Amino acid sequence: MSSVYPVPAVIEPHLHELEIKRSQFITFVGRAGNRDEAEAFIRSVRDIHPQARHVCWAYIAGAPNTTVMSMSDDGEPSGTAGRPMLKVLEHSGLGEIVVAVVRYFGGIKLGTGGLQRAYSDAVSLALEDLPTEERVPQTRLILSYDYPHESVVRHLVEQYPTQQESCDFGTQVTLTVLVASAEKDAFTSELVNKSGGGVLVTIDDSSH
Repeated sequence: MSSVYPVPAVIEPHLHELEIKRSQFITFVGRAGNRDEAEAFIRSVRDIHPQARHVCWAYIAGAPNTTVMSMSDDGEPSGTAGRPMLKVLEHSGLGEIVVAVVRYFGGIKLGTGGLQRAYSDAVSLALEDLPTEERVPQTRLILSYDYPHESVVRHLVEQYPTQQESCDFGTQVTLTVLVASAEKDAFTSELVNKSGGGVLVTIDDSSH
């Protein structure tokens, strides 16, 4: 996996409208880190446009090379909408992205080739001015240690690109942090070495 990749930098859906032979294509672009987020986004677009004849969609829910991707023609002829849309996403280099294109039919049929170009253009044009930001893949680590190791752990947490999620002070300290995946091995090694093996590091499989 690439250490860094671009993702949509949007909170509200990014919109683009395109008219071809009286048919209106409205493209919604959002961010989706997983399949549930992608499908919730698609449902929200359907809720906004309940009268639309078609709401076609595609998503890459993760890093650009993830296998968590899908698409739908939503009633358009097979292969004329979802596939062209997903192809644009795959070539964009973007990750964690979902697009839904709402179509209002204008009375003039576009034909198979025309539909493929229309849906491809609808997504391509929407991506042209899409604000993006870099996504640094992170790994969630659970650190368990006795209180005497607190100062060592805190020092290293501040030295590395980490984000604290939770901390539980029980018979031991249990600290959950997100660390940049590219720094995970170095961070873990230094923790173990400087604590003399006193810090137990567990990788959380639900990591980003």
